[in-house]
Amino acid sequence: MAGGTTGIFVVLEGVEGAGKTTQVELLRQRLERAGVAHTVGREPGGTELGEALRTILLEFSQGEILPESELLLILAARAAFVREIVGPALERGHVVVVDRFELSTLAYQGFGRGLDVEELETLNRFATGGLRPDLTLLLDVPVEQGRARQERDGKERDRFEAGGDPFLERVREGYNTLVRRREDVILLDGTLRSEEVHERVAGLIGSRFPERFPETFTTASG
Repeated sequence: MAGGTTGIFVVLEGVEGAGKTTQVELLRQRLERAGVAHTVGREPGGTELGEALRTILLEFSQGEILPESELLLILAARAAFVREIVGPALERGHVVVVDRFELSTLAYQGFGRGLDVEELETLNRFATGGLRPDLTLLLDVPVEQGRARQERDGKERDRFEAGGDPFLERVREGYNTLVRRREDVILLDGTLRSEEVHERVAGLIGSRFPERFPETFTTASG
């Protein structure tokens, strides 16, 4: 397991509108029904510092945030999140489910903003103390479909979405490049109905770590 801990660390990733937040909530409900000890979080966020930095990262409008500054704000939030939330939960044996983690940094600040990906990996290891997810599930949707979902749900555009389609296309391309490089990342079709995606997510987690989940986990969909 990641970092030599006893829990399981699962991350949901994807561009804006990919359905990550929905899938995290559906998974939380399923874990609860199955009686599996779990902790759910989001990035950036999860701690007082992380939530304050999240507000800056998503809503700051008083000027430009340079890519380097954006990166360091994200890593500051992540360092607190890992040490205050994720690490302790893994030590308690929880299944930890997180909306975004390191892959977002590589895709958004690396491919999207143009920062060096290898340098980002080094800085991320410093921020996390080397902690890596046991499994990352990447929900892939076309940028225009993700945007349409956001508009349908009445979600206001945040600072990242305001970067426009060219920026988000680079992010999506980055994600799809990264998934080909890493065996711990699995690509899922995020264009399917949320219920279908959820069953695939639960099935992948249950089959990857069968010793950690009761039979009720695979039957707890309703």
